[in-house]
Amino acid sequence: MVQKTFLVFFTVLFISSAVLAQKIDSLNAVLDTARNDRKVKTLNELFRANLNSDPVKALGYTREALNLATEINDQKGMAASYNNLGIVYRNQGALDKALDYYIMSLRIYESLENKEGIATTKNNISNIYSIKRDYPEAMKYLEESYNLFLVLNDPTKIVGSLNNLGNLNIEIQMYDKAMQYLMQAAEISGEIGMKFSDPLNNIGNIFYKQGNYQRAVEFYEKALVMERDNSNKLGMLNTITNLAITYAKAKQPEPTRLYLDEAASLCNELQAYAFLPAIYRASAQDAANRNNFKEAYEMQLKYDEAREKVYGEESSRKIAQMEMVIDFQEQEKKFDLLRKQNEINKLELRSSRLFILLVIFIVLAVLGGLNFFYINKKKSLKMRKEIAKQKG
Repeated sequence: MVQKTFLVFFTVLFISSAVLAQKIDSLNAVLDTARNDRKVKTLNELFRANLNSDPVKALGYTREALNLATEINDQKGMAASYNNLGIVYRNQGALDKALDYYIMSLRIYESLENKEGIATTKNNISNIYSIKRDYPEAMKYLEESYNLFLVLNDPTKIVGSLNNLGNLNIEIQMYDKAMQYLMQAAEISGEIGMKFSDPLNNIGNIFYKQGNYQRAVEFYEKALVMERDNSNKLGMLNTITNLAITYAKAKQPEPTRLYLDEAASLCNELQAYAFLPAIYRASAQDAANRNNFKEAYEMQLKYDEAREKVYGEESSRKIAQMEMVIDFQEQEKKFDLLRKQNEINKLELRSSRLFILLVIFIVLAVLGGLNFFYINKKKSLKMRKEIAKQKG
């Protein structure tokens, strides 16, 4: 089964790696001086900037944002952070945990009457229900999200919603309706200069499901060119996986192996384990095409194992490991701050000791001076008495 491209909204467009690096540097510079809700916003923007290239670092930023937002009662910042956490866990395949975070985000946005936040989070909730194959719930949330974006007249979000409506109609095998949504999404994105490959990917999915592998590859390759230009590694992984699956189905071993190797490498780099089952299944298909049934059987076992890991307990373990990395990094920061504070305290203590010694020295000097004055005065008085006695 090809990987569907269902847009998860977090209000960011894919940009080139050079521009993205500049953006990250700029955000880090702002972070040094930002305070309160501005710092929360900057941390969440750093999450978005790092999500595709370094998901562990991205998770750390949004967790820090949530902690600060909770501390200062920044409701909007809390809602954005919960939504971002949902995105991280969705990418890791922890669907129930992702849904919990999305719902927490939605409740806050509803209390704030923030229409954009409500629409964004409902879109993401729809995504989870779609993956779970609960299509009525998925369609309900997605249509509500789409209608809100129409009211807000946000072209980029409208494009994303059209893409998702197309994708969902693919799932329920309404291919003609899906194609209309996707073509409309591709057209609008072109008009507004938005380099958005997801509709192309999903059009490729329609042709794949209809058995037209040549046309599917054509659209996947167009999408891949766009993703490479955008330096969007997660989007590249999705499209490359689809190409590997399609070539395997078309019984073309050379391009199949080429794309499978690249997909596996990217999957490990991004820790995007939700893609592993599809990669192993395509590998099993490829082995069977080459009449290597032993390898095909082994890959099928890996597929079953990977699917259980992604959607079962192993997924939680992987996420726990990722969280441990973040916790360790946070503890290192705290330790560094404590170490610096300890050095400051030592300096302050040393200064205090020097001050006390100086005070003691001054007191002793004063006492010595007084004592010297008293002794001299006493000697002078004695001499006067002796002189007076001699005269008398």
